[in-house]
Order: sequence, then structure tokens, then C-alpha cells
Amino acid sequence: MTADNSIVFPGLGISVDPSRTAFEIFGFSVYWYGVIIGIGFILGLLYALSRVKWEKIKEDDFLLVLIISLPVSVICARAYYVIFYSSLYFTDGKFDFMRAISIRDGGLAIYGGVIGAFLCAFIICRIKKISFLKVSDCVAVSFLIGQGIGRWGNFFNREAYGEITTLPWRMEIYDIASHARVCVHPTFLYESVWNLAGALILHIYYKKKKFNGEILLLYIAWYGLGRMFIEGLRTDSLYLFDTGIRVSQALAAVSFVCAVVIIIIARIKTKHREIG
Repeated sequence: MTADNSIVFPGLGISVDPSRTAFEIFGFSVYWYGVIIGIGFILGLLYALSRVKWEKIKEDDFLLVLIISLPVSVICARAYYVIFYSSLYFTDGKFDFMRAISIRDGGLAIYGGVIGAFLCAFIICRIKKISFLKVSDCVAVSFLIGQGIGRWGNFFNREAYGEITTLPWRMEIYDIASHARVCVHPTFLYESVWNLAGALILHIYYKKKKFNGEILLLYIAWYGLGRMFIEGLRTDSLYLFDTGIRVSQALAAVSFVCAVVIIIIARIKTKHREIG
């Protein structure tokens, strides 16, 4: 007997059963997850390019940073996941390298990707003598756009959901762990809405920024605040080995606090310079 994989929102009267596969080409399955991630990337890129012109950064320089940083971010996203889920990649005491690098089996951690992308961009900007802070401001809103749209890939994969709930917007799915249909928090939706709302707010504020790098810091603070609470609802969190600490939740909290502190200090310094 096969499991009922339909996705139902009982309180909203919605029931769907989307396939994970968007289409096949030459016998190769292309999943909706990848398609949606691609759409989020393209929309984010288009937004960033519009900001590049406003920041008076050469488009060729920006694209160079992007082309090099993108593959690095994917590698770092995978590495982050494998490190904290290392037990999944050992067979008979031996590390299975081929499984570890097979991203088609799932397992990309957004924090690893973001950290890798910004570190790579920082190095390239230093070499090319481009303003890293301006470049970061350009892509900060793009990250929120990409993350907000990309979370819908989790919907098609029936993953990244939360604990059991009876709230009106609960999502009913087949839970592999319990082998039963359960009603859970649609945490993918929470994060999608949070990120897209943040993108809109930062878009409106962008041209009013007080200093270069402020949009980046506001992105870190906004995303960190939301992820800190949403991660606490999820059932598939990465944990810091055997400590019981959710890695993403702890990192989100630290990121939020650090970003807010830096924003406050930078604004005070900016205000003093204006007065002086």
C-alpha cells in the first residue's frame, strides 16, 4: 500500500498532490525544487542588476563576482550540510565521498551557501578593488527574493515542515517518520512570507540607507530574527553534533544580535560625522 502524498490545508479547504518532477529531458528528471530555485535566482539577479546601476558599479565587475561566487556558494551549502549530518555519509565506518557530493539526493544548507558566497565575494572585491559593501547591498535584497521563492521548492519536496499543530492554516501531509498523516506548521510558508516581506521593506528603504553595508546588515538582522523563531518549529533541524542545539537557530540569533549592534554603532558614527 502506497502512502497518500497529497498536501492538504484542512482549515482552508485546499488539497493538492504536486509531483516532484517538473519534466524529463533525455531520460533525466528535472525536479520542481531545482526549477523554483532557478526562478528565484533569476529574479534576484535582475533585481541586483538594477541596484548595480544605482550604486554606479560596473556591471562586468559585478557579474565576475557573481560567476565565481555562485559555484562556491553551492559547494559551501553542501559542505555545511554534510558536516552537521556527517553520520548519513558513513557506511561501515567509511566516509562515502560520492554520496557526500551528490546534491541530487538533497541536502543544501542556506547558511553555508550565504556564508560561502559573501566570503568569496569579499576576496574578489579586494582583488578587483571593488566596494564589497556596495556589492553586498546590491545582493542583500536579492537573497531575500531568492530565499522567499526558493522555499516553495520545499513544498514540492514535502519537507522543511514543522511540529504538529491545530492552527487554521495547518498543513496535513504524510510524515515518513511516523508513517501517518499529520497536521503540521507549514514552516516553508512562514519563511517564504517573512523573506518576501523583508525584500519589500528593504527595497522601499534602499535609497534612504545611511551608509554602505547597511542593507546587508538589515538583511542579516531580518533573516536572523525570522529564522530564529521559525527554526524552533521545524522537525528536521541540523543539530550541533550531540548538544541538542539547533545550528541554524543559534547562528540566526547570533547573526541578529551582531547585525543590530553594528547597525547602531555605524549609525551613531554616521550621525557624528554629519554633525561634525
